[in-house]
Amino acid sequence: MSVNQWHNETLGQKVVEALRKNNFDAIYFGNREEAIEHVLKFISPGMKVGMGGSMTLKELDILSKIEAKGAQILNHNLPGLTEEEKLKIRRQQLVSDVFLTSTNALTLDGYLVNVDGTGNRVSAMTFGPKKVLVLTGVNKIVKDTHAALQRIQLIASPKNNKRLGYPNPCVKTGTCMDCQGKTRICNIYSILKRKPSKTDITVVVIGENLGY
Repeated sequence: MSVNQWHNETLGQKVVEALRKNNFDAIYFGNREEAIEHVLKFISPGMKVGMGGSMTLKELDILSKIEAKGAQILNHNLPGLTEEEKLKIRRQQLVSDVFLTSTNALTLDGYLVNVDGTGNRVSAMTFGPKKVLVLTGVNKIVKDTHAALQRIQLIASPKNNKRLGYPNPCVKTGTCMDCQGKTRICNIYSILKRKPSKTDITVVVIGENLGY
């Protein structure tokens, strides 16, 4: 085992233990292949599977594998959709059989910290879908909620703004500027300190760097 693998596993197992103490179902895998195999166990033919906007999911290429199992992907990011069609799909995601997402940050004490522009992702993580699967790389692990918000401001938000092509100040500065524009994507702040009482959540921590 390399030093990097040791460090990834040590932090990954530590945060999994903390998540379990907070009543989340949580598991660590050293690589994406094992993680994907685990996630696919929750997918059956005919299921409706929602998803939050996530570079982690894209890098894992997991959606194609879910479709191959006969499930229907509720993807509001498909090209050619009107804003009304995107909104309809986002609402359908809230009552999906399975909702897939990542997290902006994961603290060592087992908190999931996220910032949304529309709120569909954090809403679905909290209540609605029958099953929520949160897939995250070890690069999202931080010390505490303060460090989580710093990570979002320095890494996640600027990169997502650049990816989405929004003309917000952070695409020039590389860090959050607490902007006031209509295209701001940092509108809803969510910290899941314990598993929501009526939501079945599994957090899958992967020993790789994934997403923003």
